Amino acid sequence: MADKKDFRVQAKQRDGRGKNDARRARRNGMIPITVYGGGAETVAAVAPLSDLAAILRSEAGRNTIFTIEVEGLGESEVMFHDRQIDPVRGRLIHADLTRLVKGQKIDVTVPLHLVGEPTGVKEKQGVLEQIIREIEIRCQPREIPDSLDLDVSHLDVHDLLHVSDIKVAEGVEILTDPDQVIATVGIVKEEVAPVPTLEGEEPAEPEVIGKGKKEEEGEEAE
Repeated sequence: MADKKDFRVQAKQRDGRGKNDARRARRNGMIPITVYGGGAETVAAVAPLSDLAAILRSEAGRNTIFTIEVEGLGESEVMFHDRQIDPVRGRLIHADLTRLVKGQKIDVTVPLHLVGEPTGVKEKQGVLEQIIREIEIRCQPREIPDSLDLDVSHLDVHDLLHVSDIKVAEGVEILTDPDQVIATVGIVKEEVAPVPTLEGEEPAEPEVIGKGKKEEEGEEAE
């Protein structure tokens, strides 16, 4: 379950909103963040990249509950709502954080882990294919599972595992389409390789087993 760790992030209000200000903040090891929700005003701030990256690397990852204190505005319990990653460097460059309200459910995505060796793989040389790797759920922040482990050992060849097959704790609502396929076991078909022929060689003509009577008589007449 997601839990509040000992993560505490100190942030400062962001004065400038332009791209140059954002680049300057990143050069100084800070990234722009937006904190909103919880019945309070939206706040633009900057926070240390190292602190936020450590939270994303933790066991609960983006679903970790942590405390952020914006200088001059106090502290709030928050979670990641959205984040932007530099596609070249793979670094976090912006984050949206949502304030948590006691008793209020939130929508989050959680990863799916397949457990066990399917019957169709073990006994019939099938191949397990995972179609989706996460689903969206709605629940209390502290009820968020780190992941959902799904047993696939019963799957035979061509069997399907659907979202509707997932069992979750009471109070957790699955928002992903229940008909969505999570995993299946398929068969790899072997292709028959064509018989190679030498370069310039004509394909062999089928052998004539016998000739018709009229054809044989015609040959004798010649």
